[in-house]
Amino acid sequence: MLKFIIPAILIFLIVLFWEKISEKIYKKFEIKINYIAILIFVIVIVAILALLYF
Repeated sequence: MLKFIIPAILIFLIVLFWEKISEKIYKKFEIKINYIAILIFVIVIVAILALLYF
């Protein structure tokens, strides 16, 4: 049961504080987090599709 609740809470908190997280990363590294998030999302989807195909 906990293995479903803990990731759900983490995802909820990330979504809730996304703007603050994005601002802190932008100030620290001078890169927009949205580009990184989109890139990671695409890589995960491609990996899942590759694993399902092979």
